[in-house]
Amino acid sequence: MSAKAQQARIEALQAEVKELQKVLGEDENAEKIVSRHIKLLHRYNEAKDATQILIGKLATYRQTTIRKIHEDYGLTDQD
Repeated sequence: MSAKAQQARIEALQAEVKELQKVLGEDENAEKIVSRHIKLLHRYNEAKDATQILIGKLATYRQTTIRKIHEDYGLTDQD
């Protein structure tokens, strides 16, 4: 790659970084955003796991299957 092409590529990447910083916010730290997102995912997964435990207990109480409970409440496989 020629020096001129490298310089053009660098400038294009710098412009992309500036645009992304505008979207995120000038003072936002990408690592903090990712860290917060991961923490939120952990909380979501913990809540989902607890919900599945309760659904299992409800199925046992009703003497039915977990799948039937999911159907009764309109839950899909993605829920």
